[in-house]
Amino acid sequence: MRWQKRGHVYAPDGSRWWARAYAAFPTAELIDDGVIRVYFASLDSHRYGRIGYVDLDATDPCRILSEAPEPVLDVGQPGAFDDCGVNPSCILAVDGRRYLYYIGWQRCERVPYMLFAGLAVSDGALFRKHSQVPVLDRTASEPFSRSAPMVLREQGLFKMWYWSCEYWSQEGGSIHYNTVIRYAESADGVRWAGRGGACITPTGPGDYAVGRPWVIHDGPTYRMWYSIRSKAPITYRLGYAESADGVTWERRDGDVGIEASSSGWDSEMVCFPCVIDAHGSRYLFYNGNRHGATGFGYAVLTI
Repeated sequence: MRWQKRGHVYAPDGSRWWARAYAAFPTAELIDDGVIRVYFASLDSHRYGRIGYVDLDATDPCRILSEAPEPVLDVGQPGAFDDCGVNPSCILAVDGRRYLYYIGWQRCERVPYMLFAGLAVSDGALFRKHSQVPVLDRTASEPFSRSAPMVLREQGLFKMWYWSCEYWSQEGGSIHYNTVIRYAESADGVRWAGRGGACITPTGPGDYAVGRPWVIHDGPTYRMWYSIRSKAPITYRLGYAESADGVTWERRDGDVGIEASSSGWDSEMVCFPCVIDAHGSRYLFYNGNRHGATGFGYAVLTI
């Protein structure tokens, strides 16, 4: 597998009240043959996060057609699981509506934040939250954070791969999460039951987290791209895995086919992948330096 980088696509210019900086977690949706809509999370001047989008030319995704003037999803009420921010995670069509699964986050005292997965539903341009509580909440076996879901619907069954925090650790005066990717299933896309243990775990020297999975089902093969977080030298990079059933995965990180550039907006890290097919091409949207501070770009699959 080899991805050819086609360049930087978008970062907010700071003129909108809700999008002073960042375009994190690019989440693509094919609107029609000519338009790819990419949702992203931006921060306001108080560093609260909201979801907006840009519409891109599907034949040339570096060409921006329009931008959302206002966010399509806002923060939650004070005290809610998403009162500090909402980040897009994945979107899919369900019986004439669109389900937007998102990352809701709260800042904390002893750890930087908690993350849980929410659901918003739309039958038009705007999204309404399904509930004030997350669709992935704490459990006895996962008591810290559960979020960044990727969901497919196959033969009436919803399948989810998601980020799960196993514990927080402190080292060198800083605290960081230690995470894995897990799998769950649902009959309605709202109530989820976990299945088995972790699908993907950190394995490389210095690695301590894997997350933001993106899954595509190609014939007999499930393909997953995900972020790997490490202590050094590159703090974020992408990984890749394959599976026959979506539950048991073989890591093939050496085949991911994309790395940080030698200079520029994605020279320090490559993270938060999103893969979509359009016009006979397979596109990879991703964040670069400072996990979205420099916006997002895209690459096209060549091999």
